[in-house]
Amino acid sequence: QVQLVESGGGLVQPGGSLRLSCAASGYIFRTNHMGWYRQAPGKERELVASITSGGRTNYADSVKGRFFISRDNKNTLYLQMNSLKPEDTADYYCNARVSLTAISNWIDYWGRGTQVTVSS
Repeated sequence: QVQLVESGGGLVQPGGSLRLSCAASGYIFRTNHMGWYRQAPGKERELVASITSGGRTNYADSVKGRFFISRDNKNTLYLQMNSLKPEDTADYYCNARVSLTAISNWIDYWGRGTQVTVSS
């Protein structure tokens, strides 16, 4: 069973930085892409950033130039968040689209989330 565990959330002042991590455990044959999503109170979950197995990245317009996604070769995903704004306050979730064998379909896994609060 694949599990994703996020860490690194917390309270930060506007203009500050945080680095989120997402550690994947369990057997993964192949990863299609991994990403970070967020959900603020009363709002739908939205894509923040994603990265393909080839390293191609994609960012929401609201975070371009401030957030940076990366991953290492052990399926650990990171999100460096700089110049944080109050509107970045949300629960942040890690997502991984993986296959467990050479012939299986892609499966989406989600972490339980980590809370980020940007406030003075």
